[in-house]
Amino acid sequence: MTLIDLANPTRFLALTARLLPWLAAATIILLAIGLYQSATAPDDYQQGATVKIMFIHVPNAWLSMFVWGVMSIASLGTLVWRHPLADVAAKAAAPIGASFTFLALLTGSLWGRPMWGTYWEWDARLTSVLILFLMYLGVMALWRAVDEPSRAARAAAVLTLVGALNLPIIKFSVDWWNTLHQPASVMRMGGSSLDKSFLIPLLVMAVAFTLLFVTLHIAAMRNEILRRRVRSLQMMQASRVAFAEVGTGSREASTSKEAGAA
Repeated sequence: MTLIDLANPTRFLALTARLLPWLAAATIILLAIGLYQSATAPDDYQQGATVKIMFIHVPNAWLSMFVWGVMSIASLGTLVWRHPLADVAAKAAAPIGASFTFLALLTGSLWGRPMWGTYWEWDARLTSVLILFLMYLGVMALWRAVDEPSRAARAAAVLTLVGALNLPIIKFSVDWWNTLHQPASVMRMGGSSLDKSFLIPLLVMAVAFTLLFVTLHIAAMRNEILRRRVRSLQMMQASRVAFAEVGTGSREASTSKEAGAA
């Protein structure tokens, strides 16, 4: 099945009905394995047991940017390729991405308190991630503020593409400025600097959280399509009622005229 085939909402719904049970099962299994490996991972010689916050914080931080990237591609689909489900994908992804970003900020604060002596510091990465969270909220508010779906989709797509400029700032902030965050330790030239006892659980959790996003995103897209269908049916029914009332009023007026003439 190609992307062109998936432009048909009915085919997309049929695909999701088959995929969602398998995705949900794979997500639960991987999360269980990842949480077990994270709990049994050794303590760090410097950070102690607090290093285990990394297994939740880092996947959420990665996904906060990844989801905005997905929304940016969907926004191009809305503005350039006019894909029928592009705006559905962007709208469905925004609340999920906002949740991942909030969890990244929350777990980062909990991790920062014993390491830095404070829950919050206005350094480049923390500030840029906070801006990303506010932009998620802005896109969600924009969708709600504009009643007409196509206009809301175009406005949200433009805002999303503008917000994508923040992604490289988040990624390279530790290289461009002097921040409290350490440089990249997993994906870097020369290989990861993490020991396998930390790297393997981290990668398992990253894959598990990515599957969680895919599962939630597909489910949210399905719900959005069904919601739009219900809205269309309600509008059609309202139009029929209004048309019937107009027709009844015309007949009554005509009857009154005939009675007056008689």
